Amino acid sequence: MPTITDKRDPSQPRPILTALTRLSPFLLIALAAAADSETPAGQRYDRFVVAAPALAAASWGPAGTLAIGGLAVLTEVVLALIRDHSVGAAGASVIAATVTVTLAAAYSAAQRVHRERDLAMVRSVAQTAQEVVLRPLPDRINSVDLALYYTAAAEQAQIGGDFYEAVRTPFGVRIILGDVQGKGLPAVEMAAALLGSFREAAYDSKDLPALASRLETGLHRYAERASSPDAAERFATAVLLEIPDDRPEARLLNCGHPPPVLIQPHGVRLLEPEVPLPPLNLSALVASDYRSATVPFGPGDRVLLYTDGVSETRDRHGEFYPLPDRLAGWTTAPSPTVLHNLRRDLRHYAGGPPDDDVAALLATRHTEPDGPSGH
Repeated sequence: MPTITDKRDPSQPRPILTALTRLSPFLLIALAAAADSETPAGQRYDRFVVAAPALAAASWGPAGTLAIGGLAVLTEVVLALIRDHSVGAAGASVIAATVTVTLAAAYSAAQRVHRERDLAMVRSVAQTAQEVVLRPLPDRINSVDLALYYTAAAEQAQIGGDFYEAVRTPFGVRIILGDVQGKGLPAVEMAAALLGSFREAAYDSKDLPALASRLETGLHRYAERASSPDAAERFATAVLLEIPDDRPEARLLNCGHPPPVLIQPHGVRLLEPEVPLPPLNLSALVASDYRSATVPFGPGDRVLLYTDGVSETRDRHGEFYPLPDRLAGWTTAPSPTVLHNLRRDLRHYAGGPPDDDVAALLATRHTEPDGPSGH
């Protein structure tokens, strides 16, 4: 499935910056040596070499830092012999300072390497969690093409509170996309519980209201056993979408979520629910029956499901992102292009990376005979 993600880890420097950082101790030693040997007597620059092992600790391991410190000491000795024909008291004090800095820098480098290994392990666990909770979607299920844009707002995070899934069922393709209230591990835990309930109930719930009721029940059971003390108070907004194989229509059930957008060659429109429904896990507080709506959905039609990370993006004047207006200009673009445009436009509109999780799933009724199906 065409999946767009913001994959570059902001904590990782660019290759050119990494190379310059690793070369900086040698550049410092070379510049200090050149300046010391070319200036008149009485002007000494060898003392700047002391900083070389400190610079090395930022990008080299402990062994490399010690080696650079040894090179710095050797450079100071050679410069002293060239300048004074001996290592005097001043030179000895500079060498002693360099040895001290080298030992401290080597210790710092060892601690940095240890932290980097721990962080790499945490990232590996996060990647595994993402693959378990948010499994990759197929590019096509039955007669429905899928495309996804997903990014977690938390720095270095692989997964957030936004969730999505699409499955093939006897009733057609069923899709869920939603957003858990809050952030961090409790939000991820609740998203995992909701997806687990959806993957189980989507296959045998007779309609979308029955599926929503099953999800509500699943959240109540999750709250009873959750480690988070406020699990019972948390809620999730979600859109359920059902696309039957044998009829040119789609069914929607919106639980307090931003309205999907129907994209057709002649224009776009928001699919606002006739009767607003409460988010999942709040139906006991707000008396309401789940109701679904049916909309025409023929070959070539598309529907965009998205989270509030899209609709609530603001520009520097505080204006919300005009999603329908933007989509109106992309009605003829392929689905991956639409999501690429959306990603780029959101960053430009906000003036930087998103400050909230973003998920946008584009489902298209295919115009060709069915091919291999996923899930």
